[in-house]
Amino acid sequence: MAHLKEIVIPENAPRRTGVVSSAKRDKSCKVEINYLVKHDKYGKYVRRRTVLQVHDADNTASLGDTVEVAECRPISKTKSWVLTRVVEKAPEA
Repeated sequence: MAHLKEIVIPENAPRRTGVVSSAKRDKSCKVEINYLVKHDKYGKYVRRRTVLQVHDADNTASLGDTVEVAECRPISKTKSWVLTRVVEKAPEA
């Protein structure tokens, strides 16, 4: 698809760091961002996560990699984030 080569990421675009949880699709991967939130009533910290569908044009990310993603225009129904770089490769098993 030629229109995907024209994806422009602004300098002030929101960026997040997460771990690749699935890289089975072509030019796409699923990235999980884990964080802690303090419970309103009990004060205990609860684990939460956000799952993002990310456009990976060169298929550089693999399962378990720590990656940086940036928000961009909608690419498909669920994809509106693009892979900017692989921060750390996953250790080989």
